[in-house]
Amino acid sequence: MRYRSQAVAYWYFAVAMALFGLQIAFGLLSATKYLGPDPLLNLLPFDVTKVIHTNLLIVWVLTGFMGGTYWIIPEESRTELYSVKLAYAQLALWVVMGVATVIGYLFRYGAGTKLLEQPLPSKIVIVIVMLMFLYNVFMTIRQSGRKATTTEWVLLIGLGMSAVLYLPALIPFKNYTVATFYRWWTVHLWVEGVWEMIQGSMLAYLLIRLSGADREVMEKWLYVIVGLVFISGVLGTAHHYYWVGVPHYWLTIGGFFSALEPAPLVAMAIYAYNAMRRSGLAHPNTLAIHWTIGSAVYTMFGAGLLGLAHTWPGVNKWTHGTLVTAMHGHAAFYGAYAMIVMAMISYARPYLLSGQPRQGGPESSGSPIGYWSFWLQLAGMFGMTISFATAGIGQVYLERILGLGFLETQLKIQVHFLMLLAAASLFAIGVFLFIWDFFRYRPRFEVTAEGASAEPLGAQSA
Repeated sequence: MRYRSQAVAYWYFAVAMALFGLQIAFGLLSATKYLGPDPLLNLLPFDVTKVIHTNLLIVWVLTGFMGGTYWIIPEESRTELYSVKLAYAQLALWVVMGVATVIGYLFRYGAGTKLLEQPLPSKIVIVIVMLMFLYNVFMTIRQSGRKATTTEWVLLIGLGMSAVLYLPALIPFKNYTVATFYRWWTVHLWVEGVWEMIQGSMLAYLLIRLSGADREVMEKWLYVIVGLVFISGVLGTAHHYYWVGVPHYWLTIGGFFSALEPAPLVAMAIYAYNAMRRSGLAHPNTLAIHWTIGSAVYTMFGAGLLGLAHTWPGVNKWTHGTLVTAMHGHAAFYGAYAMIVMAMISYARPYLLSGQPRQGGPESSGSPIGYWSFWLQLAGMFGMTISFATAGIGQVYLERILGLGFLETQLKIQVHFLMLLAAASLFAIGVFLFIWDFFRYRPRFEVTAEGASAEPLGAQSA
């Protein structure tokens, strides 16, 4: 690596990988419960395993974002981190909060707001951790004495807005409809707004280094993507307002801007493809290239096209809250955020792990286990998406058109849950291969010559 303080990223990536494994374990457990009977009904009922599964997803992705940021910022600012101790203290507090929150869920201690179930003490710790993180990142850029790059600004704004948009989650509402309305100010504006800025900046960082393309061109694309995200993503939040008692005009606003939401994601995929095409895929770390391009393409598929398929008002009135939503959510989150974190880890691992092939050498293209992990995850997630889609379509027809009861409908679509479990098992094997391939090497924290020369000519020109 180029700067000694980038070693901080290893520990964030390690925690993220451990949480990722735990999230998949609870996801598999939740999927098996669809088939019943459930021998763990009294110990770990579906509502508890699902809450842990979804909350671990958010926490491990955020941990990966923090690790990726602590890797990127020293390189972009060309200086060491402002405070390594503060970064480790932040991680320790984050882990303690996470463990305590999950234990609390096992005893039904939570806020009860979907996706924001963290109890108030955990939410306060999250705010403190985010403030520590932002302060450290901001001071690193400031101490460098250099003008921040566009990649840094977009990353910093994305992270800062993530913290600001968490504030509505701290306000308790007695009325469930009002709580649902404001919940989307956090959840939607995170995943279809500011988190896409974080993904876009990490994508730009990776493409500049993996393709050697000119930074000025890459960052102009980044402006276009960020602009489109804001225009479509912010007002696209309205597609969550359809059925919560808001005025009727939100149907038009939500429908129109939700239809525009795939535009930045298509632009992102074109942007990644063109960058790599110009480079001729010459970078030796082809595994990192797989994850980087894969993230852009799968985001377009999961968040863009599948999102558009069910957020149009005429469709959404039937599919809202069904397994069709789960189809979109799984594919979108995986492509946009899980894959970009794995792309960052794949890029950084030759510098962070001992026993890795020399970066730049002909053998540094990644281990066979890494490729098996990539393709098994991709095949498994695609199978899960199809399973959720077919189950969801069946559910809509039986439950919302024919009027069958929820449990009766669930029994009639059992075959799709068998497909889901098979695809989820394939995906889990891919995930555990990735995790094992990370932890089987000891970390190394040396400033190396190849790390110092890692920045391509195109990146240095800014």
